[in-house]
Amino acid sequence: MRVSVLRLGHRKGRDARVTTHVGLASRAFGAGRIILSGDRDPAIMDSLRKVVENWGGDFGISYEGDWQAFLKGFSGTKVHLTMYGLPVYQVVEDLRQGDGEVLLVVGAEKVPGLVYELVDYNVSVTNQPHSEVSAVAVFLDRLFKGRELHREFPEGKRRIVPSAKGKEVIMQPRAQGGLPGND
Repeated sequence: MRVSVLRLGHRKGRDARVTTHVGLASRAFGAGRIILSGDRDPAIMDSLRKVVENWGGDFGISYEGDWQAFLKGFSGTKVHLTMYGLPVYQVVEDLRQGDGEVLLVVGAEKVPGLVYELVDYNVSVTNQPHSEVSAVAVFLDRLFKGRELHREFPEGKRRIVPSAKGKEVIMQPRAQGGLPGND
């Protein structure tokens, strides 16, 4: 199963940190790409590409100017992460049964009501106010049953050596090739 994340309504300047963190959580917790929509923000995209270059992984970063057309044209399962949705534990098993692509939709500004109609599922990780970063992380962890926590990124330039105290980062040569899935 391939998971993509659509970051809806990004506002340049205002949402830079949270959008970057949505991308970081998406990559780290098993998504294959992020699609930014809203204001075009090359700095965010470049920042995420540098993470992929340094830390590895097959993670695409792209921009979509027309989110409605993209959402309508997406052929896989569309899941809007919202605190108003059905609890994740009620739908995650159905999602695991599919072998196609899953698109997670997370908003930056107020999400247009049309999104609730265009998706297959409106899903909540909690019905309390929370961030889109936590929604992506919790949802992906539930979807992949924690297996994403053991993922290796061998083609990265950097690798962390887990340690109870201190921190150790190993620099390693990167395998030849570009960054797949980026445009």
